[in-house]
Amino acid sequence: MTPTIAQRPGVAVAGSIVQRQPLLFRRLWIDQPTLVLVEAGYKVLHGAAGTFRVEAGQAVALAGGQAFDVTNYLGAAPAYRARWLAWERGLLEQWRAPAGARPRPVVPLGAVVPAFAEAFTALTQALDDPALPDAVVGHRALEMLVWLEGAGSLLLAETQLAPRVRRLLAGDPAREWRSPEVAAQFAMSEASLRRHLAAEDSSLSEILLDVRMSTALTLLQSTAQPVTRIAGEVGYQSPSQFAVRFRRRFGCSPTDIRRDHPRGGASVKMAGIANSVVRPC
Repeated sequence: MTPTIAQRPGVAVAGSIVQRQPLLFRRLWIDQPTLVLVEAGYKVLHGAAGTFRVEAGQAVALAGGQAFDVTNYLGAAPAYRARWLAWERGLLEQWRAPAGARPRPVVPLGAVVPAFAEAFTALTQALDDPALPDAVVGHRALEMLVWLEGAGSLLLAETQLAPRVRRLLAGDPAREWRSPEVAAQFAMSEASLRRHLAAEDSSLSEILLDVRMSTALTLLQSTAQPVTRIAGEVGYQSPSQFAVRFRRRFGCSPTDIRRDHPRGGASVKMAGIANSVVRPC
């Protein structure tokens, strides 16, 4: 499987990941409601909602606006492989959860049936097919939400400001965002913006840096773009400065993400999960 990303603006974005060494990614933000289907190896997520292990052939649904420590393990496979899907705001506004349904931040779906995987594949292909109109692609994206609804998965509404700011900045991570224009987007003053974000233990500069690094990680995992191009796409003209910021955020270099074998590792233990040699990242 070749790492890829396919997107239909206003509908969804989907991608695949191939990782040939185990890496630990700390405090990864899930900005949009996301579905992950593991195909080889296994994934461990640890966050406020608990610790979840997703085996090959299983899927998990994650509400947007939350962070996890994520480790992708190879297990007995030569590489960790997974596919992911994130629904965009425009599509979600067309979907309504059943009356009386209770939101859940994480929903392990267990082993998926073949029809589920086939619907996932059909949507991914549709996202990248210019011959298909948005309405058709949208129906296929809604179909995946129906699958999750049937499994009891619901998506949380955003109640805090920081996730909404993240979503705004993620639309153009290379842009030099300034507090006056961001505050104006939310019809508030700069002082109110700073105060609200501080109350959520955040700041505009912290959010922008994390958005840039998280976007870079996605591009490193799910595309074959050169590191220098990815640096530019997240606002860094200097690849060396980008590498320094990336290592500071994740604990490893951008090239480590695509390395076939680890350069040594560290034994880590996450919330009762058995020790395994994992390179912190």
